[in-house]
Amino acid sequence: MNVHAFDNITRLVQHLESVMKSVELPIANPPRATSIPPHAFFVVSAVFHYLGPAFAVLLFQYVGALGVAWLRITTAALAFALWRRPWRALAAATPAQLRLLIAMGAILAVMNSVFYLAIARLPLGTVGAIEFLAPIALAVAGLRDFRNVIALAVAVGGVALLTHVRIGGDPLAYLFAFANCALFAGYIVAGHALARDGGASGIDRLGASMLIAAIAAAPIGLRDALPALHDPRLLVAAVGVGISSSVIPYVCDQLAMARLPRSTFALMLALLPATASIIGALVLRQIPTPIEIAGIALVIGGVLLHRTSSAT
Repeated sequence: MNVHAFDNITRLVQHLESVMKSVELPIANPPRATSIPPHAFFVVSAVFHYLGPAFAVLLFQYVGALGVAWLRITTAALAFALWRRPWRALAAATPAQLRLLIAMGAILAVMNSVFYLAIARLPLGTVGAIEFLAPIALAVAGLRDFRNVIALAVAVGGVALLTHVRIGGDPLAYLFAFANCALFAGYIVAGHALARDGGASGIDRLGASMLIAAIAAAPIGLRDALPALHDPRLLVAAVGVGISSSVIPYVCDQLAMARLPRSTFALMLALLPATASIIGALVLRQIPTPIEIAGIALVIGGVLLHRTSSAT
Protein backbone atom coordinates (compact mmCIF):
# COMPACT_ATOMS: atom_id res chain seq x y z
CA MET A 1 0.00 0.00 0.00
CA ASN A 2 1.09 3.61 -0.61
CA VAL A 3 3.19 4.58 2.46
CA HIS A 4 2.16 8.23 2.22
CA ALA A 5 -1.51 7.21 2.33
CA PHE A 6 -0.90 5.09 5.42
CA ASP A 7 0.88 7.98 7.11
CA ASN A 8 -2.06 10.28 6.42
CA ILE A 9 -4.59 7.77 7.69
CA THR A 10 -2.55 7.05 10.82
CA ARG A 11 -2.40 10.76 11.61
CA LEU A 12 -6.19 10.90 11.32
CA VAL A 13 -6.49 8.12 13.88
CA GLN A 14 -3.94 9.74 16.22
CA HIS A 15 -5.89 13.00 16.17
CA LEU A 16 -9.26 11.33 16.79
CA GLU A 17 -9.33 12.20 20.47
CA SER A 18 -8.69 15.89 19.89
CA VAL A 19 -11.25 15.99 17.06
CA MET A 20 -13.91 14.35 19.20
CA LYS A 21 -13.26 16.80 22.03
CA SER A 22 -13.55 19.75 19.68
CA VAL A 23 -16.91 18.46 18.45
CA GLU A 24 -18.20 17.60 21.92
CA LEU A 25 -17.79 21.11 23.32
CA PRO A 26 -20.62 22.66 21.28
CA ILE A 27 -22.93 19.75 22.13
CA ALA A 28 -22.34 20.11 25.85
CA ASN A 29 -22.57 23.90 25.74
CA PRO A 30 -25.41 25.12 23.47
CA PRO A 31 -24.35 28.81 23.62
CA ARG A 32 -20.95 27.86 22.21
CA ALA A 33 -22.65 25.90 19.45
CA THR A 34 -24.85 28.81 18.40
CA SER A 35 -21.81 31.09 18.26
CA ILE A 36 -20.33 28.92 15.48
CA PRO A 37 -22.01 29.48 12.09
CA PRO A 38 -23.78 26.29 10.96
CA HIS A 39 -22.14 26.75 7.57
CA ALA A 40 -18.75 26.14 9.23
CA PHE A 41 -19.90 22.71 10.36
CA PHE A 42 -21.06 22.00 6.83
CA VAL A 43 -17.68 22.94 5.33
CA VAL A 44 -15.91 20.50 7.66
CA SER A 45 -18.44 17.83 6.69
CA ALA A 46 -17.97 18.55 2.98
CA VAL A 47 -14.20 18.04 3.23
CA PHE A 48 -14.30 14.82 5.24
CA HIS A 49 -17.25 13.47 3.25
CA TYR A 50 -14.81 12.60 0.45
CA LEU A 51 -11.43 12.61 2.20
CA GLY A 52 -12.16 9.28 3.89
CA PRO A 53 -13.52 7.65 0.71
CA ALA A 54 -10.42 8.85 -1.19
CA PHE A 55 -8.27 6.90 1.26
CA ALA A 56 -10.72 4.00 0.95
CA VAL A 57 -10.02 3.78 -2.78
CA LEU A 58 -6.38 3.09 -1.90
CA LEU A 59 -7.53 0.13 0.22
CA PHE A 60 -9.60 -1.53 -2.49
CA GLN A 61 -6.66 -3.52 -3.87
CA TYR A 62 -6.34 -5.22 -0.46
CA VAL A 63 -9.92 -5.27 0.87
CA GLY A 64 -13.11 -5.54 -1.21
CA ALA A 65 -15.33 -2.46 -1.52
CA LEU A 66 -18.12 -4.00 0.56
CA GLY A 67 -15.59 -4.98 3.22
CA VAL A 68 -14.22 -1.44 3.43
CA ALA A 69 -17.79 -0.12 3.65
CA TRP A 70 -18.59 -2.45 6.56
CA LEU A 71 -15.35 -1.55 8.35
CA ARG A 72 -16.19 2.14 7.89
CA ILE A 73 -19.66 1.70 9.38
CA THR A 74 -18.48 -0.54 12.21
CA THR A 75 -15.62 1.80 13.15
CA ALA A 76 -18.07 4.68 13.31
CA ALA A 77 -20.51 2.62 15.38
CA LEU A 78 -17.76 1.75 17.89
CA ALA A 79 -16.63 5.37 18.08
CA PHE A 80 -20.18 6.53 18.79
CA ALA A 81 -20.60 3.73 21.34
CA LEU A 82 -17.51 4.83 23.28
CA TRP A 83 -18.30 8.53 22.96
CA ARG A 84 -22.08 8.88 23.30
CA ARG A 85 -23.40 5.52 24.59
CA PRO A 86 -26.19 5.54 21.98
CA TRP A 87 -27.94 2.45 23.35
CA ARG A 88 -29.55 4.83 25.84
CA ALA A 89 -31.22 6.59 22.92
CA LEU A 90 -32.48 3.23 21.69
CA ALA A 91 -33.87 2.34 25.10
CA ALA A 92 -35.61 5.71 25.49
CA ALA A 93 -36.99 5.88 21.93
CA THR A 94 -40.72 5.99 21.33
CA PRO A 95 -42.10 3.59 18.69
CA ALA A 96 -42.04 6.40 16.10
CA GLN A 97 -38.47 7.33 17.00
CA LEU A 98 -37.41 3.69 16.88
CA ARG A 99 -38.81 3.38 13.36
CA LEU A 100 -36.82 6.46 12.37
CA LEU A 101 -33.62 5.04 13.89
CA ILE A 102 -34.09 1.75 12.05
CA ALA A 103 -34.81 3.56 8.79
CA MET A 104 -31.71 5.71 9.19
CA GLY A 105 -29.62 2.63 10.02
CA ALA A 106 -30.84 0.86 6.88
CA ILE A 107 -30.12 3.94 4.77
CA LEU A 108 -26.58 4.25 6.17
CA ALA A 109 -25.86 0.55 5.60
CA VAL A 110 -27.00 0.42 1.98
CA MET A 111 -25.87 3.95 1.05
CA ASN A 112 -22.29 3.38 2.18
CA SER A 113 -22.15 0.00 0.48
CA VAL A 114 -23.34 1.15 -2.95
CA PHE A 115 -21.22 4.32 -2.68
CA TYR A 116 -18.06 2.25 -2.26
CA LEU A 117 -19.09 -0.08 -5.08
CA ALA A 118 -19.47 3.04 -7.25
CA ILE A 119 -16.14 4.71 -6.39
CA ALA A 120 -14.38 1.40 -6.96
CA ARG A 121 -15.40 1.74 -10.62
CA LEU A 122 -15.81 5.49 -11.32
CA PRO A 123 -13.81 8.65 -10.52
CA LEU A 124 -14.66 10.16 -7.15
CA GLY A 125 -15.67 13.47 -8.76
CA THR A 126 -18.18 11.76 -11.07
CA VAL A 127 -19.82 9.87 -8.21
CA GLY A 128 -19.88 13.09 -6.17
CA ALA A 129 -21.65 14.93 -8.98
CA ILE A 130 -24.25 12.19 -9.41
CA GLU A 131 -24.76 12.13 -5.65
CA PHE A 132 -25.84 15.77 -5.80
CA LEU A 133 -28.66 15.28 -8.31
CA ALA A 134 -31.23 13.91 -5.83
CA PRO A 135 -30.54 16.38 -2.99
CA ILE A 136 -31.07 19.28 -5.39
CA ALA A 137 -34.69 18.14 -5.70
CA LEU A 138 -35.02 18.73 -1.96
CA ALA A 139 -33.68 22.25 -2.41
CA VAL A 140 -36.27 22.92 -5.13
CA ALA A 141 -39.07 22.03 -2.71
CA GLY A 142 -37.93 24.74 -0.30
CA LEU A 143 -37.20 27.60 -2.70
CA ARG A 144 -38.94 30.87 -1.85
CA ASP A 145 -37.61 33.62 -4.14
CA PHE A 146 -36.17 34.34 -7.58
CA ARG A 147 -32.63 34.70 -6.26
CA ASN A 148 -32.72 31.10 -5.07
CA VAL A 149 -34.00 29.97 -8.47
CA ILE A 150 -30.99 31.64 -10.11
CA ALA A 151 -28.66 30.10 -7.52
CA LEU A 152 -30.11 26.67 -8.20
CA ALA A 153 -29.76 27.11 -11.98
CA VAL A 154 -26.11 28.14 -11.62
CA ALA A 155 -25.38 25.16 -9.37
CA VAL A 156 -27.10 22.75 -11.76
CA GLY A 157 -25.04 24.16 -14.61
CA GLY A 158 -21.90 23.47 -12.63
CA VAL A 159 -22.97 19.91 -11.93
CA ALA A 160 -23.72 19.40 -15.63
CA LEU A 161 -20.16 20.42 -16.49
CA LEU A 162 -18.71 18.21 -13.76
CA THR A 163 -20.66 15.08 -14.51
CA HIS A 164 -20.11 14.24 -18.20
CA VAL A 165 -22.11 11.10 -17.60
CA ARG A 166 -21.84 8.47 -20.32
CA ILE A 167 -23.95 5.41 -19.49
CA GLY A 168 -21.68 2.92 -21.15
CA GLY A 169 -18.71 0.72 -20.48
CA ASP A 170 -19.81 -0.10 -16.93
CA PRO A 171 -23.56 0.48 -16.54
CA LEU A 172 -23.51 -1.33 -13.19
CA ALA A 173 -21.18 1.35 -11.83
CA TYR A 174 -23.68 4.06 -12.70
CA LEU A 175 -26.50 1.99 -11.21
CA PHE A 176 -24.58 1.98 -7.91
CA ALA A 177 -23.88 5.71 -8.23
CA PHE A 178 -27.53 6.62 -8.82
CA ALA A 179 -28.69 4.28 -6.04
CA ASN A 180 -26.31 6.11 -3.72
CA CYS A 181 -27.76 9.39 -4.99
CA ALA A 182 -31.31 8.39 -4.06
CA LEU A 183 -30.25 7.06 -0.67
CA PHE A 184 -28.33 10.26 0.03
CA ALA A 185 -31.57 12.19 -0.37
CA GLY A 186 -33.12 9.83 2.15
CA TYR A 187 -30.19 10.46 4.49
CA ILE A 188 -30.86 14.21 4.36
CA VAL A 189 -34.56 13.78 5.16
CA ALA A 190 -33.97 11.28 7.97
CA GLY A 191 -30.98 13.24 9.26
CA HIS A 192 -33.08 16.37 9.63
CA ALA A 193 -35.69 14.38 11.52
CA LEU A 194 -33.00 13.19 13.93
CA ALA A 195 -31.57 16.70 14.32
CA ARG A 196 -34.92 18.43 14.87
CA ASP A 197 -36.34 15.88 17.28
CA GLY A 198 -34.48 16.54 20.48
CA GLY A 199 -31.69 19.02 19.66
CA ALA A 200 -28.26 17.77 20.75
CA SER A 201 -29.65 14.29 21.36
CA GLY A 202 -29.70 13.96 17.58
CA ILE A 203 -26.03 12.96 17.89
CA ASP A 204 -27.01 10.10 20.22
CA ARG A 205 -29.73 9.00 17.82
CA LEU A 206 -27.26 9.13 14.94
CA GLY A 207 -24.98 6.86 16.96
CA ALA A 208 -27.86 4.47 17.59
CA SER A 209 -28.60 4.38 13.86
CA MET A 210 -24.94 3.65 13.15
CA LEU A 211 -25.08 0.63 15.47
CA ILE A 212 -28.10 -0.62 13.53
CA ALA A 213 -26.25 0.05 10.25
CA ALA A 214 -23.24 -2.01 11.35
CA ILE A 215 -25.49 -4.99 12.08
CA ALA A 216 -27.45 -4.54 8.83
CA ALA A 217 -24.32 -4.30 6.67
CA ALA A 218 -22.52 -7.28 8.26
CA PRO A 219 -24.10 -9.99 6.05
CA ILE A 220 -22.85 -8.30 2.87
CA GLY A 221 -19.55 -6.84 4.08
CA LEU A 222 -18.04 -8.99 6.81
CA ARG A 223 -16.60 -11.61 4.47
CA ASP A 224 -14.79 -9.02 2.34
CA ALA A 225 -13.47 -7.36 5.51
CA LEU A 226 -11.66 -10.46 6.78
CA PRO A 227 -8.24 -9.58 5.22
CA ALA A 228 -8.14 -6.36 7.26
CA LEU A 229 -9.02 -8.20 10.47
CA HIS A 230 -5.80 -10.25 10.05
CA ASP A 231 -3.53 -7.33 9.11
CA PRO A 232 -2.98 -4.56 11.71
CA ARG A 233 -1.85 -2.04 9.08
CA LEU A 234 -4.97 -2.56 6.99
CA LEU A 235 -7.12 -2.42 10.11
CA VAL A 236 -5.58 0.89 11.21
CA ALA A 237 -6.16 2.26 7.72
CA ALA A 238 -9.78 1.09 7.78
CA VAL A 239 -10.31 2.72 11.18
CA GLY A 240 -8.97 6.00 9.80
CA VAL A 241 -11.36 5.73 6.86
CA GLY A 242 -14.29 5.11 9.20
CA ILE A 243 -13.53 8.04 11.50
CA SER A 244 -12.94 10.50 8.68
CA SER A 245 -15.88 9.25 6.61
CA SER A 246 -18.67 8.49 9.05
CA VAL A 247 -17.94 10.16 12.40
CA ILE A 248 -16.58 13.63 11.67
CA PRO A 249 -18.85 14.47 8.68
CA TYR A 250 -22.03 12.93 10.09
CA VAL A 251 -21.63 14.71 13.44
CA CYS A 252 -21.00 18.01 11.62
CA ASP A 253 -24.06 17.31 9.48
CA GLN A 254 -26.18 16.97 12.61
CA LEU A 255 -24.84 20.23 14.04
CA ALA A 256 -25.56 22.00 10.74
CA MET A 257 -28.96 20.39 10.17
CA ALA A 258 -30.14 21.43 13.62
CA ARG A 259 -29.87 25.10 12.59
CA LEU A 260 -30.32 25.16 8.80
CA PRO A 261 -33.56 24.71 6.85
CA ARG A 262 -33.59 21.48 4.87
CA SER A 263 -33.71 23.40 1.59
CA THR A 264 -30.63 25.44 2.55
CA PHE A 265 -28.67 22.36 3.59
CA ALA A 266 -29.66 20.54 0.39
CA LEU A 267 -28.49 23.39 -1.83
CA MET A 268 -25.21 23.73 0.07
CA LEU A 269 -24.58 20.11 -0.87
CA ALA A 270 -23.67 21.61 -4.25
CA LEU A 271 -20.20 21.92 -2.74
CA LEU A 272 -19.84 18.15 -2.65
CA PRO A 273 -19.01 17.66 -6.35
CA ALA A 274 -16.39 20.39 -5.96
CA THR A 275 -14.81 18.86 -2.87
CA ALA A 276 -14.96 15.41 -4.48
CA SER A 277 -13.05 16.68 -7.51
CA ILE A 278 -10.48 18.57 -5.42
CA ILE A 279 -9.83 15.65 -3.05
CA GLY A 280 -9.78 13.21 -5.96
CA ALA A 281 -7.05 15.31 -7.54
CA LEU A 282 -4.99 15.70 -4.35
CA VAL A 283 -5.23 12.13 -3.02
CA LEU A 284 -5.95 9.99 -6.09
CA ARG A 285 -4.34 12.14 -8.80
CA GLN A 286 -7.68 12.34 -10.67
CA ILE A 287 -6.89 15.75 -12.17
CA PRO A 288 -9.97 17.74 -13.32
CA THR A 289 -10.10 19.17 -16.83
CA PRO A 290 -10.61 22.90 -17.49
CA ILE A 291 -14.31 22.23 -18.11
CA GLU A 292 -14.57 20.48 -14.74
CA ILE A 293 -12.81 23.40 -13.04
CA ALA A 294 -15.40 25.72 -14.60
CA GLY A 295 -18.10 23.45 -13.21
CA ILE A 296 -16.60 23.72 -9.72
CA ALA A 297 -16.64 27.51 -10.02
CA LEU A 298 -20.30 27.51 -11.03
CA VAL A 299 -21.25 25.21 -8.16
CA ILE A 300 -19.54 27.47 -5.64
CA GLY A 301 -21.17 30.51 -7.26
CA GLY A 302 -24.60 28.93 -6.84
CA VAL A 303 -23.96 28.40 -3.15
CA LEU A 304 -22.82 32.01 -2.72
CA LEU A 305 -25.94 33.29 -4.49
CA HIS A 306 -28.27 31.22 -2.37
CA ARG A 307 -30.26 33.09 0.25
CA THR A 308 -31.24 31.26 3.43
CA SER A 309 -34.97 30.84 3.83
CA SER A 310 -36.61 31.17 7.20
CA ALA A 311 -38.62 28.07 6.40
CA THR A 312 -37.63 24.82 7.95
